Amino acid sequence: MYKLPLRNVSRTARLVHPRAPIAAAAGSWSALRYASTKTMTVREALNSAIAEELDRDDDVFVIGEEVAQYNGAYKVTKGLLDRFGERRVVDTPITEYGFTGLAVGAALKGLKPIVEFMSFNFSMQAIDHVVNSAAKTHYMSGGTQKCQMVFRGPNGAAVGVAAQHSQDFSPWYGSIPGLKVLVPYSAEDARGLLKAAIRDPNPVVFLENELLYNETFEVSEEALSPDFTLPFKAKVEREGKDISIVTYTRNVQFSLEAAKILEKDYGVSAEVINLRSIRPLDVDALIKSVKKTNHLITVESTFPSFGVGSEIVAQIMESEAFDHLDAPVMRVTGADVPTPYAKELEDFAFPDAPTIVKAVKSVLSIE
Repeated sequence: MYKLPLRNVSRTARLVHPRAPIAAAAGSWSALRYASTKTMTVREALNSAIAEELDRDDDVFVIGEEVAQYNGAYKVTKGLLDRFGERRVVDTPITEYGFTGLAVGAALKGLKPIVEFMSFNFSMQAIDHVVNSAAKTHYMSGGTQKCQMVFRGPNGAAVGVAAQHSQDFSPWYGSIPGLKVLVPYSAEDARGLLKAAIRDPNPVVFLENELLYNETFEVSEEALSPDFTLPFKAKVEREGKDISIVTYTRNVQFSLEAAKILEKDYGVSAEVINLRSIRPLDVDALIKSVKKTNHLITVESTFPSFGVGSEIVAQIMESEAFDHLDAPVMRVTGADVPTPYAKELEDFAFPDAPTIVKAVKSVLSIE
């Protein structure tokens, strides 16, 4: 397993305390639907999805720290207070345990909260409400009590925010029955998955990547519709025949870069699969890909132990896909250390395109 990659790419420095208000990246966006735009940032996609769902359903509301007057720590909720008012966009004190408990109670009474965590590291303060109340009440009530809500915000490492603000909680929440866990990559993912999450009758954990917020993606005309939603299924971002690279969020970008290098330098046709959903995990899509390519690596920016890649390996081993493997599955992960603060060390702690290329070469026995 590769744990110590070479160097991260496309990083944007942020020189503020992670708990302090964070200025938005350059550019402007609107809470309105982008009827004629063919490109959109992830931030714009999230903003427009929330606005449309607030418009569509009066039971939906947004709650969290700085979501209203400050327009959101990452400006995802920009303009929503002006448009929908204080009843629908609710600022709170710095108390994740408090406002998450309030939101869970509101969901149990039939409202549909969107809870923003300034960082999913701070969701640890509220994990009892998320894991014990939101996730389990429907089951424990014999199906009589729904808890329809979304927990969203940036997840995983950013830049220079050190060990207590850099963890990827995909495996944590993905292990909990009663929760659905989504991990968007592109603007179209962000729009379609968030709208679907808000409408889903179950509690949904929606894990965004801070470093993708200002990335621009092409979007289809279909994705601009207020009725656009996406299923909680994996997406083949790049077709290939020699090896399957399974990943999610920002590592999709690095995997696509690696696939181009592999094709150009080694004649390797790599298939890149964007999971989009951790729970439910689209095992059928993974089996289908492995049956075609006969090789598999997983890529994630989590700690190596008990991660998403580990679950994928187990699912493949326990399925008919195992008989189609021509080499062992390899996991590409983050380093098995608390995330360093120093940039030189941080750059070594997470996967990048060269690391993925090195793993593929190992699996395919390419010198």
